[in-house]
Amino acid sequence: MRITTFSERLKERMAEIDISAAELSRQLNLNEAVISQYKSGKYEPKQDRLEKFAKLLDVSESWLMGYDVDKSPATEAPEEEDITKKYPGIFRPQMKKVPLLGKVACGEPIYSPNYDDGFALLNSDVAADFALVAKGESMAGVGIHSGDVVFFHEQDMVDNGQIAAVFVDDEVTLKRVYYYREKNKLVLNSENPEFEPLVYLGEELNHIHIIGKAVAQLRKI
Repeated sequence: MRITTFSERLKERMAEIDISAAELSRQLNLNEAVISQYKSGKYEPKQDRLEKFAKLLDVSESWLMGYDVDKSPATEAPEEEDITKKYPGIFRPQMKKVPLLGKVACGEPIYSPNYDDGFALLNSDVAADFALVAKGESMAGVGIHSGDVVFFHEQDMVDNGQIAAVFVDDEVTLKRVYYYREKNKLVLNSENPEFEPLVYLGEELNHIHIIGKAVAQLRKI
């Protein structure tokens, strides 16, 4: 989860390496007014510009976006032969890196500290802000199994019936969400008959927070 903002991390790093807004704008080929807007928090950079900021400031993209991860940039893997050149019938989709932040329980909620497992790759046309590794089999009915990487769009509300990552007393679980406003009742349903629904009423809801809607998954063969 994010613990601070891009603007705060940008100002922190600029102070650490003693680089001015004027020099930053020169090296990034941006108007200095744009840098000021980023520093004020008015805007956050898109992926391509974020990569340029992170490379110039020598930090990881996830750290720069405010996530509780290591500041050091990820090391690049050795360059491999491009298989698409060997086999013309294979094409390479446009991919993006999504921060892989921890584990999400497919069962009873489990403690999930904010730590960095690196990045997961996802097709660039899918709007995802972070990813978690599934643990357990409570969502097996929709094809989510233990060890799968689940991608999420960061948001604090979802429609009834959508699958979300939910913090319950600072522990995180992956469930299908149903909220009954007239009863002030929240039901977190599994997709496995072996698991009972998790039901919360009244003041119990003060300790429950939706952190993201599931939008995609990645399974290892």
